[in-house]
Amino acid sequence: MDYAELIVHTTTAGSDAVSDVLMEAGASGTMIEDKADIPDPSKPHGVWEIIDPKLLDSMPEDVLVHAWFEENPSLPSLIENITGRLSTLHETVSDAGSLRVETRSVNDKSWADVWKKYFKPFYAGQHLVVKPTWEPFDPKPGDKVIEIDPGMAFGSGTHETTGMCLSILEENIRGGDEIIDVGTGSGILAIGAALLGAGHVLAVDIDPDAVKVAAENVVNNHVQDIITVQQGNLLEKVDAVCDICVANIISDVIISFAAPLMSHIRPGGLFICSGIVSLRGDEVAQALLDAGYEILQKYTRGEWTAFLSRRNA
Repeated sequence: MDYAELIVHTTTAGSDAVSDVLMEAGASGTMIEDKADIPDPSKPHGVWEIIDPKLLDSMPEDVLVHAWFEENPSLPSLIENITGRLSTLHETVSDAGSLRVETRSVNDKSWADVWKKYFKPFYAGQHLVVKPTWEPFDPKPGDKVIEIDPGMAFGSGTHETTGMCLSILEENIRGGDEIIDVGTGSGILAIGAALLGAGHVLAVDIDPDAVKVAAENVVNNHVQDIITVQQGNLLEKVDAVCDICVANIISDVIISFAAPLMSHIRPGGLFICSGIVSLRGDEVAQALLDAGYEILQKYTRGEWTAFLSRRNA
């Protein structure tokens, strides 16, 4: 089957909004091509050290959002509609870039694999390595390697929000800790927790496709005896209690879930939350404080924020 690939020129600030417009218009998949999502080789080891530094040089200066649509007679009018909707983003995003749209035809395999060329092994912590299943890598002594095949729609770990969560987990997990991963996606955080010594990890996602991808990645990393992957909303039909809860989800969900999630965290346990646009950091922090958490540390990378907080009672 042939597809039309739409490429929208934007910025880091505008990329998520552009992706939302394209998915709402019926895209079969999207990919954000952003230098800000690639670990910087100039940073110290353990702060996102990329294994293949040539990758940054090959990427465009503009942030590009790719989307794929099945070829059909109504496609020209759909593209016109998308272009119109994109133009309205200047009203809500302070710097959305040019929003210029390019189109080209691609075959099925091309669009399914195009994102893979930007996914290379990298360090997400001192010894925690994220490696795509199709890339070779020679680990150093003490390295813990997460083998991941995220699929088009789920986390590869290169996004700042996932990377911050992995680093915070590496700093705080104690052997035998019980972990809950809310919105597990590809399962990358759950797998990282298992490799770092967690006794058990409950990985929950409401999306059945995410659950399928996560379960496959869990098996590929040989941690199926440690991780339970479950479909659903954590607050429904789940009685688990943990030492650390990690949630890499959007700000609104963190704000609404902060209080009820506390019943799933033991006194003295930790809540790691990310997926927070920095502009909403204060709002999320207030929700955590209102729910009764003690904020231990705030982390920022690029335009994203994460919090490490503790339940004290």
